[in-house]
Amino acid sequence: MIIKNLIYPFVLLVSFSLFSQENALKKTSTTSENKITALDSIKKTFVKDDLAACVDSLWLKELTNLDIYNNLTEDIKTINIDEKVEYELSTDLLKARLQAMDEKSPFHIEYNQGLENIIKSFLKNRKRSFERLMAVSEFYFPLFEEAFDKHNVPLEIKYLAVVESALNPKAVSRVGATGLWQFMYQTGKQYGLKIDSYIDERSDPLKASEAAAQYMKNMYAIFGDWDLVLASYNSGPGNVAKAIRRSGGQQNYWNIRKNLPKETQGYVPAFLATMYIYEYHKEHGIVPEKAPIKHFATDTVMVKRQMSFKQISDLIDIPVAQLQILNPSYKLNIVPAYKDQTHFLRLPQDKMAIFTSNESKIYAYVDKEANLREKPFQIVKPIVVQDSVNTSQRIAQAKVRYYRVKRGDNLISIAKKYDVAVEDLKKWNNINGNWVAYGKNLKINATDVEQKTTAVAKADTIKDSIKTSIASFYVVQKGDNLSAIAKKFNTTVADIQEWNKLSSTNVSLGASLQVVQNPTEKEEVADTVERKDIAYSVQKGDNLGLIAKKFGVSVVELKQWNNLKSNAIAVGNSLIVAKNEIVIGTNKATVSSFKKKDNFPSSNQKELEYYVKKGDSLYTISKKYPGVTISDLKKWNNIKDDELKPGMKLKING
Repeated sequence: MIIKNLIYPFVLLVSFSLFSQENALKKTSTTSENKITALDSIKKTFVKDDLAACVDSLWLKELTNLDIYNNLTEDIKTINIDEKVEYELSTDLLKARLQAMDEKSPFHIEYNQGLENIIKSFLKNRKRSFERLMAVSEFYFPLFEEAFDKHNVPLEIKYLAVVESALNPKAVSRVGATGLWQFMYQTGKQYGLKIDSYIDERSDPLKASEAAAQYMKNMYAIFGDWDLVLASYNSGPGNVAKAIRRSGGQQNYWNIRKNLPKETQGYVPAFLATMYIYEYHKEHGIVPEKAPIKHFATDTVMVKRQMSFKQISDLIDIPVAQLQILNPSYKLNIVPAYKDQTHFLRLPQDKMAIFTSNESKIYAYVDKEANLREKPFQIVKPIVVQDSVNTSQRIAQAKVRYYRVKRGDNLISIAKKYDVAVEDLKKWNNINGNWVAYGKNLKINATDVEQKTTAVAKADTIKDSIKTSIASFYVVQKGDNLSAIAKKFNTTVADIQEWNKLSSTNVSLGASLQVVQNPTEKEEVADTVERKDIAYSVQKGDNLGLIAKKFGVSVVELKQWNNLKSNAIAVGNSLIVAKNEIVIGTNKATVSSFKKKDNFPSSNQKELEYYVKKGDSLYTISKKYPGVTISDLKKWNNIKDDELKPGMKLKING
């Protein structure tokens, strides 16, 4: 019995242990499967604000919903204001309320049966719509009032935007009128609103409201009556002028109404009915929805790079729909970047804090994504070779290698040796500056250089499988560097330097670089010559400028090759004056021995000819012939400047 009692706890304990292990394994496998993207890496470093997002999905749906605009517009066009509507609102009470509104307004608000009919129609059929519109108006009305107050325009005209667009900045009428204030293309241009492929400022609440205020002010200067201003806004000042003439010179809207276009006949009554419902919504049981975001809770930032709403949404976790509402003037959901103009992005204040605190990282991410896009006339290496099984196994087995810093080493030379970035070396070894101590062991992370190792393995596979191949060339384009070109053609920086006789990592725009080497030819060269760095002992009277001129190189190259921080040199110092040159015998150089033609193998000592190709320069041509300097080429060919033309014949060894 005792044994039996002990078995159950034991089984339970073992089961719990096994369940825990299985759970842990599942968590581990799940974690390993979740790969961290570049976007995740950037967002992890963001400085974040603790304020909660103030717009939910329902509110965004409400702001982008066009059903109210469609329904209200159709109502205004088709409603018969002469048709009586049954609704529980006494005529005497309505007259009293309209009288109270007239006393506080510059508009002529007078009771008539047509106005009563349209008010009752809205209350009967559009109650729910006005509850939603009143929520949206909390966002837009403050900026409307600010624009109208600036131009001394009645603030009540803010209700006109409800009639025009149902407060939707993306509203477009059947004739092309656009935005909150429904500007036509030519009128928008006339009032300074920018319209191009990326931007339509008729949809910009601030700029369109400013233009609307100016229009109202100009029309009032013509008609001197705000009712007629509203009529002219809908039908144009020409139609209002015609209606006045046809009415025998009468200038009250209600007297000329029958001579106005049919749509305009219901326009001003719809405006007055909207004003009434906003003023007396409580008395009619209309409960406005609350807007979770108001205009004063947002701010703008100038954008310095072209970026899409999708990129902004991904980076700062804001819905694209919210960006569209806050920035409705951007037609393609892209914030453009023109050289001669500035563009602004409107964001909620909590998101503004995140954007401005991490601006440089955001632009770095946008630039990175732009560089990934395929560019026009991009040259792609035609040979594609699959990785061998042995290569994959070698990469899998490799873990971390170490390099002991030698005298004369620096981070640039070590990074070049292993074809990695200097920033990676710093990251792997927790190095803050650009200096590394002699004798220090540096860690080279094999997993991070996996792609580069694979590229070298591909080159080996090509050598084994292809006996002969035609060398391929690549024309250097804007933004290129040797590291990027090497990665593009699955080769190494060292190989490109060797094939093109480059002594530094600098490349010129338009230069033609060999990026695929004939293996057979490479092996033959390796059997007959040896490549070394050429050293020179500083003589009395030497300086860097003089030495650079002697050996046909630049002072910058001399300083880079010799890790010099200043131009100061001492007599007897050994300086590298040429990198990776073909030499026989010693690698010590004097001016005369370095220039001697027997310093490199040649079966023919006669004068050579070279025809200039597109992308050539005196520097690149001199590097094709060991021992030949830029000064020599100029002297032999009577060249006074550095300009070369394709097809020009040059003497070599003249």
